[in-house]
Amino acid sequence: MYTPPAFREDDPAILRQMIREVRLATLVTATAEGLLATPLPLYLDETEGPHGVLYGHVAKANPQWRLQPLAEALVIFSGPDAYVTPSWYASKQEHGKVVPTWNYAAVHAYGAVEFFEDETRLREAVTRLTDLHEQPRAEPWSVADAPDAFVRAQLKGIVGMRLPITRLEGKRKMSQNRPMADREGVAAGLGASALDKDRQVATMIPTDSN
Repeated sequence: MYTPPAFREDDPAILRQMIREVRLATLVTATAEGLLATPLPLYLDETEGPHGVLYGHVAKANPQWRLQPLAEALVIFSGPDAYVTPSWYASKQEHGKVVPTWNYAAVHAYGAVEFFEDETRLREAVTRLTDLHEQPRAEPWSVADAPDAFVRAQLKGIVGMRLPITRLEGKRKMSQNRPMADREGVAAGLGASALDKDRQVATMIPTDSN
Protein backbone atom coordinates (compact mmCIF):
# COMPACT_ATOMS: atom_id res chain seq x y z
CA MET A 1 0.00 0.00 0.00
CA TYR A 2 1.39 3.37 -1.01
CA THR A 3 1.63 5.37 2.21
CA PRO A 4 3.07 8.91 2.16
CA PRO A 5 4.53 9.96 5.54
CA ALA A 6 1.65 12.36 6.24
CA PHE A 7 -0.86 9.52 6.10
CA ARG A 8 1.13 6.66 7.62
CA GLU A 9 -0.17 5.05 10.82
CA ASP A 10 2.36 2.98 12.80
CA ASP A 11 0.88 2.90 16.31
CA PRO A 12 0.15 -0.82 17.03
CA ALA A 13 -2.75 0.03 19.35
CA ILE A 14 -4.40 2.21 16.70
CA LEU A 15 -3.83 -0.41 14.00
CA ARG A 16 -5.45 -3.10 16.13
CA GLN A 17 -8.38 -0.80 16.88
CA MET A 18 -8.81 -0.09 13.15
CA ILE A 19 -8.88 -3.85 12.50
CA ARG A 20 -11.49 -4.42 15.20
CA GLU A 21 -13.73 -1.71 13.77
CA VAL A 22 -13.88 -3.25 10.29
CA ARG A 23 -16.72 -5.75 10.16
CA LEU A 24 -15.83 -7.35 6.80
CA ALA A 25 -12.27 -7.80 5.55
CA THR A 26 -10.91 -9.26 2.28
CA LEU A 27 -8.50 -12.21 2.20
CA VAL A 28 -6.22 -12.13 -0.86
CA THR A 29 -3.90 -14.96 -1.91
CA ALA A 30 -1.64 -15.32 -4.95
CA THR A 31 -1.72 -18.84 -6.39
CA ALA A 32 -0.50 -20.62 -9.49
CA GLU A 33 -3.98 -20.09 -10.91
CA GLY A 34 -3.93 -16.36 -10.21
CA LEU A 35 -5.14 -13.99 -7.50
CA LEU A 36 -8.04 -15.06 -5.31
CA ALA A 37 -10.01 -12.82 -2.94
CA THR A 38 -12.79 -13.59 -0.47
CA PRO A 39 -14.72 -11.11 1.72
CA LEU A 40 -14.66 -12.48 5.28
CA PRO A 41 -15.69 -11.45 8.79
CA LEU A 42 -12.61 -12.03 10.94
CA TYR A 43 -11.60 -11.61 14.54
CA LEU A 44 -8.19 -10.67 15.92
CA ASP A 45 -6.69 -12.66 18.78
CA GLU A 46 -4.22 -10.21 20.27
CA THR A 47 -2.82 -12.76 22.75
CA GLU A 48 -1.05 -14.75 20.04
CA GLY A 49 2.24 -13.64 18.48
CA PRO A 50 3.80 -10.18 18.28
CA HIS A 51 1.07 -8.72 16.05
CA GLY A 52 -1.84 -11.03 16.81
CA VAL A 53 -3.55 -13.76 14.79
CA LEU A 54 -6.60 -13.45 12.54
CA TYR A 55 -9.28 -16.15 12.54
CA GLY A 56 -12.27 -16.80 10.31
CA HIS A 57 -13.68 -19.38 7.96
CA VAL A 58 -14.50 -19.92 4.30
CA ALA A 59 -17.00 -22.17 2.55
CA LYS A 60 -15.60 -25.61 1.82
CA ALA A 61 -16.72 -25.12 -1.79
CA ASN A 62 -14.49 -22.03 -2.04
CA PRO A 63 -11.38 -23.06 -4.05
CA GLN A 64 -9.17 -20.48 -2.29
CA TRP A 65 -8.37 -22.75 0.64
CA ARG A 66 -7.30 -25.63 -1.61
CA LEU A 67 -4.84 -23.66 -3.75
CA GLN A 68 -1.37 -23.25 -2.22
CA PRO A 69 -0.39 -19.58 -1.84
CA LEU A 70 2.85 -18.60 -3.61
CA ALA A 71 3.68 -16.00 -0.94
CA GLU A 72 2.24 -14.43 2.19
CA ALA A 73 -1.47 -13.75 2.16
CA LEU A 74 -2.86 -10.23 2.43
CA VAL A 75 -5.91 -9.25 4.46
CA ILE A 76 -7.39 -5.84 3.63
CA PHE A 77 -9.33 -3.96 6.29
CA SER A 78 -11.06 -1.00 4.64
CA GLY A 79 -12.28 1.59 7.12
CA PRO A 80 -14.51 4.64 6.67
CA ASP A 81 -14.15 6.55 3.39
CA ALA A 82 -15.66 9.63 1.78
CA TYR A 83 -15.43 11.72 -1.37
CA VAL A 84 -14.00 15.20 -0.83
CA THR A 85 -15.12 18.00 -3.13
CA PRO A 86 -12.74 20.97 -3.73
CA SER A 87 -15.71 23.23 -3.03
CA TRP A 88 -15.14 22.69 0.70
CA TYR A 89 -11.59 24.08 0.59
CA ALA A 90 -11.05 27.64 1.75
CA SER A 91 -8.11 27.73 -0.66
CA LYS A 92 -10.53 27.33 -3.59
CA GLN A 93 -11.58 30.93 -3.02
CA GLU A 94 -7.94 32.07 -2.74
CA HIS A 95 -6.36 30.60 -5.87
CA GLY A 96 -8.61 27.86 -7.29
CA LYS A 97 -5.73 25.37 -7.54
CA VAL A 98 -7.63 22.48 -5.98
CA VAL A 99 -8.87 19.07 -7.11
CA PRO A 100 -11.20 16.38 -5.73
CA THR A 101 -9.81 13.60 -3.57
CA TRP A 102 -10.90 10.73 -1.34
CA ASN A 103 -10.41 10.37 2.40
CA TYR A 104 -10.13 6.86 3.83
CA ALA A 105 -8.58 4.59 6.42
CA ALA A 106 -7.15 1.13 5.78
CA VAL A 107 -4.96 -1.54 7.32
CA HIS A 108 -3.13 -4.28 5.40
CA ALA A 109 -2.16 -7.39 7.36
CA TYR A 110 0.31 -9.93 5.98
CA GLY A 111 1.11 -13.49 7.00
CA ALA A 112 1.23 -17.15 6.02
CA VAL A 113 -2.37 -18.35 5.94
CA GLU A 114 -3.36 -21.73 7.36
CA PHE A 115 -6.64 -23.53 6.65
CA PHE A 116 -7.97 -26.23 8.97
CA GLU A 117 -10.90 -28.66 9.17
CA ASP A 118 -10.59 -29.89 12.75
CA GLU A 119 -14.09 -29.70 14.26
CA THR A 120 -12.97 -28.52 17.70
CA ARG A 121 -10.93 -25.65 16.29
CA LEU A 122 -13.69 -24.78 13.84
CA ARG A 123 -16.33 -24.67 16.56
CA GLU A 124 -14.14 -22.40 18.67
CA ALA A 125 -13.51 -20.00 15.76
CA VAL A 126 -17.19 -19.85 14.81
CA THR A 127 -18.23 -19.39 18.43
CA ARG A 128 -15.78 -16.57 19.08
CA LEU A 129 -16.71 -14.79 15.87
CA THR A 130 -20.42 -15.14 16.63
CA ASP A 131 -20.01 -13.94 20.22
CA LEU A 132 -18.07 -10.90 19.00
CA HIS A 133 -20.94 -9.69 16.81
CA GLU A 134 -23.79 -10.83 19.05
CA GLN A 135 -22.37 -9.17 22.17
CA PRO A 136 -23.97 -5.73 21.57
CA ARG A 137 -27.45 -7.24 21.24
CA ALA A 138 -29.87 -7.13 24.17
CA GLU A 139 -30.44 -10.88 23.83
CA PRO A 140 -27.35 -12.34 22.15
CA TRP A 141 -27.72 -15.51 20.11
CA SER A 142 -25.19 -18.25 20.85
CA VAL A 143 -23.93 -21.15 18.75
CA ALA A 144 -25.01 -23.34 21.67
CA ASP A 145 -28.62 -22.22 21.07
CA ALA A 146 -28.77 -24.40 17.95
CA PRO A 147 -29.06 -28.21 18.15
CA ASP A 148 -25.61 -29.78 18.40
CA ALA A 149 -26.20 -32.19 15.51
CA PHE A 150 -27.23 -29.23 13.32
CA VAL A 151 -24.11 -27.27 14.27
CA ARG A 152 -21.86 -30.23 13.55
CA ALA A 153 -23.46 -30.62 10.12
CA GLN A 154 -22.94 -26.91 9.39
CA LEU A 155 -19.28 -27.12 10.42
CA LYS A 156 -18.71 -29.77 7.75
CA GLY A 157 -19.50 -27.16 5.12
CA ILE A 158 -16.76 -24.71 6.13
CA VAL A 159 -12.99 -24.57 6.57
CA GLY A 160 -11.25 -22.57 9.28
CA MET A 161 -8.69 -19.88 8.51
CA ARG A 162 -5.78 -18.81 10.71
CA LEU A 163 -3.31 -16.08 9.78
CA PRO A 164 -0.49 -15.11 12.18
CA ILE A 165 0.27 -11.49 11.31
CA THR A 166 3.91 -10.87 10.39
CA ARG A 167 3.53 -7.17 9.53
CA LEU A 168 0.94 -4.43 9.40
CA GLU A 169 0.60 -1.38 7.17
CA GLY A 170 -1.76 1.37 8.21
CA LYS A 171 -3.00 4.46 6.43
CA ARG A 172 -5.31 7.26 7.55
CA LYS A 173 -5.75 9.76 4.72
CA MET A 174 -7.84 12.42 6.41
CA SER A 175 -6.80 15.71 4.78
CA GLN A 176 -3.70 16.01 7.01
CA ASN A 177 -1.80 17.48 4.05
CA ARG A 178 -4.22 20.39 3.69
CA PRO A 179 -4.09 23.76 5.52
CA MET A 180 -6.20 23.95 8.66
CA ALA A 181 -8.84 26.11 6.98
CA ASP A 182 -9.27 23.49 4.27
CA ARG A 183 -9.52 20.68 6.84
CA GLU A 184 -12.18 22.56 8.74
CA GLY A 185 -14.12 23.07 5.51
CA VAL A 186 -13.95 19.34 4.70
CA ALA A 187 -15.00 18.38 8.23
CA ALA A 188 -17.96 20.77 8.06
CA GLY A 189 -18.99 19.57 4.61
CA LEU A 190 -18.84 15.88 5.51
CA GLY A 191 -20.45 16.55 8.86
CA ALA A 192 -23.51 17.96 7.09
CA SER A 193 -23.83 14.94 4.79
CA ALA A 194 -26.86 12.65 4.87
CA LEU A 195 -24.51 9.63 4.75
CA ASP A 196 -23.45 8.07 8.05
CA LYS A 197 -20.04 7.15 6.64
CA ASP A 198 -19.38 10.74 5.57
CA ARG A 199 -20.22 12.01 9.05
CA GLN A 200 -17.93 9.37 10.57
CA VAL A 201 -15.04 10.52 8.36
CA ALA A 202 -15.75 14.11 9.43
CA THR A 203 -14.91 13.20 13.04
CA MET A 204 -11.58 11.71 11.94
CA ILE A 205 -10.23 14.83 10.28
CA PRO A 206 -7.68 16.64 12.49
CA THR A 207 -8.93 20.18 13.13
CA ASP A 208 -8.78 22.72 15.92
CA SER A 209 -12.02 21.31 17.30
CA ASN A 210 -10.97 17.64 17.51
